[in-house]
Amino acid sequence: MRHLFEQGSNPEAPTLVLFHGTGGTERDLLPLAKRISPESSVLSLRGNVLENGMPRFFRRLAEGVFDEEDLIFRTTEVYQFLQQASVKYSFDRSRLIAVGYSNGANLAGSLLFHYEDALQGAILHHPMVPRRGIKLPALTGIPIFIGAGVNDPICSAEETEELQQLLTEAGANVTVHWERHGHQLTATEVEAAAVWLGEQSYEDDGSGQPASTRK
Repeated sequence: MRHLFEQGSNPEAPTLVLFHGTGGTERDLLPLAKRISPESSVLSLRGNVLENGMPRFFRRLAEGVFDEEDLIFRTTEVYQFLQQASVKYSFDRSRLIAVGYSNGANLAGSLLFHYEDALQGAILHHPMVPRRGIKLPALTGIPIFIGAGVNDPICSAEETEELQQLLTEAGANVTVHWERHGHQLTATEVEAAAVWLGEQSYEDDGSGQPASTRK
């Protein structure tokens, strides 16, 4: 996958994996990473699918209608790439925090829906429910931040609440931050995500789990 990697200044900080929105590139969310966790290493991906020349992480059949077969394939593709990248860049595969917006947030959410060990946590800006009618893996104690807009024309409040419920039922610790805006990603939403991540504890004791979930 086309990507970039930036080494962080703090080896104890989790690595951020960035997933852009439709039409974005691997550089779009770098300013967010610097605001959310400035000491972290960053692995930023570019989606392998093009829609009218715009990069995406998976195909869709219409606005808000996912190509489920392609979503599953691309989710597996990203999951395998994360393993390869961890070897190439020597970061801890068990300590990844996804940061995604829109289409990228949906792919990050799909990783959570399909793999128990894909992520240590996630910041999902304006995500939708990636799949319905499947049993989610155990996500016990995984912290997840969802940024949502009460007037979002693409991702309704009901969709956000459904996603929150599904993740919570799988054991995740989900925080939803509401903005009185549409689908755009605002500075106040990014600030809320930064504050939320600062409240998490990710010191590594070799367990591969957030400190808040260890017994």
